[in-house]
Amino acid sequence: MNWINNETYIVINPPAAFNYTECLIFLNRSKQEVLHQIKNGYLYKLLQVDGQNILCKIGYQSTCIKVEFPIHAPSERALEKIAQYIWQWFDLEKNLSSFYEMAQKDKILQPLVKKYYGLRIIGMPDLFEALVWAIIGQQINLTFAYTLKRRFVEQFGECLIFEGESYWLFPTSERIAAIQVDDLRSLQFTARKSEYIINIAKIMTNGQLTKEKLLQQEDFLESKNFLMSIRVLVHGQLIMC
Repeated sequence: MNWINNETYIVINPPAAFNYTECLIFLNRSKQEVLHQIKNGYLYKLLQVDGQNILCKIGYQSTCIKVEFPIHAPSERALEKIAQYIWQWFDLEKNLSSFYEMAQKDKILQPLVKKYYGLRIIGMPDLFEALVWAIIGQQINLTFAYTLKRRFVEQFGECLIFEGESYWLFPTSERIAAIQVDDLRSLQFTARKSEYIINIAKIMTNGQLTKEKLLQQEDFLESKNFLMSIRVLVHGQLIMC
């Protein structure tokens, strides 16, 4: 991770193959998105670091990502965590040189990589958010998936209001572990999706599932099998196959 602490703001130096504009186009694909806002070329994102809510104003100058803090400057420890989050969010660790070398020799990929050069696979550094989003989007169209996500966040997430705008945090696993299936059903979640979301929240809250444990798996298939082994709670007991 390549970044510089300037006390009141940070500068992140992305790899050469990075296109901030294309990444913003992807992030702006739904008007229902509630976890970030894009205004005048800036990306606004609320993060919670060590229990403190920090509003980030993310822009791009020359070849660098500049992150400012409109409300207050975070601590040095918080700045490092914010830089790490953005590094993962924009998938900046990935070296795309071998992909582009291959794509330049492919008649189908060649015009695509020329048009979208520097577009990264936007990630979700928070494991709970990533798993819930995967469940929400199953067997429904993208528009309705974003509608459900917005309802979920606005019902159970935390909000910060700054200059008349609302900025939201994704609900914590602890918060969702304490709700009931009917609480999600009232938002038009199916019963099965409600069960899976609540039970994943419970096993993450009690430490059975963490990002660190997934990363310790030897390969992708092992991580996939671990996630697919999770089943619903029956009479208070977690059933895993």
